[in-house]
Amino acid sequence: MNELPVAEPVRVPANHTVTKHLGHWTTERRFEVRNHRGHVVLDLRSPRIPDGDIEIDMDIDHGLVKLLLPEDAVIDDWDLRRSGRGKIKDAVGPNAGGGRRVVLTGSMRDGEIRVHRGGIAMLSAMFSKAYLADLRRVHREGGRPTVDDPTRTA
Repeated sequence: MNELPVAEPVRVPANHTVTKHLGHWTTERRFEVRNHRGHVVLDLRSPRIPDGDIEIDMDIDHGLVKLLLPEDAVIDDWDLRRSGRGKIKDAVGPNAGGGRRVVLTGSMRDGEIRVHRGGIAMLSAMFSKAYLADLRRVHREGGRPTVDDPTRTA
């Protein structure tokens, strides 16, 4: 029986800290986010991420997770257990087109998930140290910044 090896999910811990992954930071589609009173920003707009569903297993306790997604991404939170006052804030919500599906599983206790798309996602990425470092790199080497918009070619 020849089965393909299943890749381990990318682990993103954020316990009492701020963790930001912006731009072209991964090529994986499976993630584990453990957040206890922290703040996580995951940029999942990169065209380097292969096609198919993106799966995020959450364990949020009084924390915030911000997802930067393409305009047409669809959030599937059916298997996400919630307790307390936590919620998912998504301005586009179920009106998003039939793009890539982001499946959220796990649990959220008094936490919050914010979904940013388009221009709001760009602004979220621009207000970061990673964006300033990207601008400095572009100034030295030439090219175009990609942290604010990973779909832009360098």
